[in-house]
Amino acid sequence: MAANYFYALGRRKRATARIRLINSKGKITINNTDSAAYFAESKSLLSELAIPFNVLELNPENYTLSVKVSGGGHASQVDAIRLGVAKALVELNEDYRGTLRKAELLGRDPREKERKKFGLRSARKKRQFTKR
Repeated sequence: MAANYFYALGRRKRATARIRLINSKGKITINNTDSAAYFAESKSLLSELAIPFNVLELNPENYTLSVKVSGGGHASQVDAIRLGVAKALVELNEDYRGTLRKAELLGRDPREKERKKFGLRSARKKRQFTKR
């Protein structure tokens, strides 16, 4: 059986989102939970999921999204999902690439947490210097 979905991977900080985009009427499920229930504490995070659809002037209700996300906090998970959705839409139609690139939705944010170094309190914080 041929795959009838479009797959993409999105990452941000420690969060990784695996996206399956299906071109049919449906809803957004994140880790087998409705997206409204998963991001219940913040409506602004929920609205960020639709940004790639809004930029392309597509109706998000015409697509089914199945998302598996792990790691990070809710904010970085939303950014990872948004990147994955943009990549999946490019898989769906290559003509969307230019519009999404101009809206800066296809670039990964490379910032990661810097590791702690030995002899220091954290990644860069040193002990207070005393002259006398």
